[in-house]
Amino acid sequence: MRIRFFRFIAPFYFLVTAACSEQKTSTPEQPAAPTVAPPPPVSDTVAAVPTPPPAPDTTAVQNVAAYLAGQRVSRGSDLYLLTVQPTWQAFAANQAQSWAKYHQTRTEKIQQWAATELDSIRQRSATIFYPFSGPDLLNVVTVFPGSQKYVLIGLEPVGTVPARATLENPTLFPAIKASLWSVLNFSFFRTNDMAVNLKSVELDGALPLLLLFATRTGHLVEQVRYVQLDTRGQLTEADTATIHHPGPKIIPGVELTMRNKTGQEQQVYYFSADLSDWKLGTTKAAALQYVRSLGPLTTYVKSATYLMHKAYFSKVRNLILTRSNVVLQDDSGIAMKYFRPAEWQFTYYGTYKRPINLFARHYQPELTAAYTDSLHAPRPLPFGTGYNWRQNDSNLLLAQRRIAVTE
Repeated sequence: MRIRFFRFIAPFYFLVTAACSEQKTSTPEQPAAPTVAPPPPVSDTVAAVPTPPPAPDTTAVQNVAAYLAGQRVSRGSDLYLLTVQPTWQAFAANQAQSWAKYHQTRTEKIQQWAATELDSIRQRSATIFYPFSGPDLLNVVTVFPGSQKYVLIGLEPVGTVPARATLENPTLFPAIKASLWSVLNFSFFRTNDMAVNLKSVELDGALPLLLLFATRTGHLVEQVRYVQLDTRGQLTEADTATIHHPGPKIIPGVELTMRNKTGQEQQVYYFSADLSDWKLGTTKAAALQYVRSLGPLTTYVKSATYLMHKAYFSKVRNLILTRSNVVLQDDSGIAMKYFRPAEWQFTYYGTYKRPINLFARHYQPELTAAYTDSLHAPRPLPFGTGYNWRQNDSNLLLAQRRIAVTE
């Protein structure tokens, strides 16, 4: 169903999934909490700011996205009067502070780095595949802002556009802040946090966060459409009943149509799917069949709990290695032993250290050798990313295929 009006079904449990969800076929893994003490939460009682001028008239779903993000809605929206309420104003003031700090410390650095290091790559990256992403639209559109299509896959439920009753519920705002805390401070979602937050009364899946991230990255959301993949990997329209209760062989999803700051139309797809080999057998690998149909890929992997190091994630790993012209990943993505040097050219960024204790068994001596090669020193990485989230501890690998996939 296409959503153009403010008739949105479903409670809005706003769960923030770790972009690195462990799959159901193995013991759930969750990054350990950083050793630094988290900053104290900003009080909901911060001084309210005057209601900002209304935004130009936009779609109803864009107004929902802006409301969730603490940004102005259009005067014609039936949400406008809610933005006069002290609870929303306090939330908006809090979010303005949090996002200003985030953009200064992360967004600007990522944008400058990507514009230099990925310039020619971004020009030929029409489709971005981001497996094990959860709702992390934030990072992928920052690194690849001009792509036409983004395909995200995670374990988290799809969710729905929140209903009016949810938007009026004052418990929504603490739920949003709790869901965003780790990604704004450490660049990744924590698995267990997502499992709780995105199945709460306020947030019912990835979609609310996708909407919030879209507007906070300067996009206008024009339309939301619920979709599904059948066992052949064919994309068809879905209704909310399917989204809430998909059958065992159906992969539910959502399509966002949005425009970036240059006016370019872009599509975002999020599918709720288990990418382990066993589960892909149940769905006849429909998710991978769909991704394979999209043509040559640029694949982005971050904070993926080292799933593709494991034997039982071979199908998604092989898809990436055969259909991608470019892979940009931290060390939690595909293990180096699976890349054939004759087929790939590598550029290393940042610093490689041992994985955090939770993932210590996934240490890669090959990366230590590459990062200590005095003849080919790694290039600087001016921002933190992944589980070793501090700037001077993070790494990225840029792998480019020597002979490009063309169709």
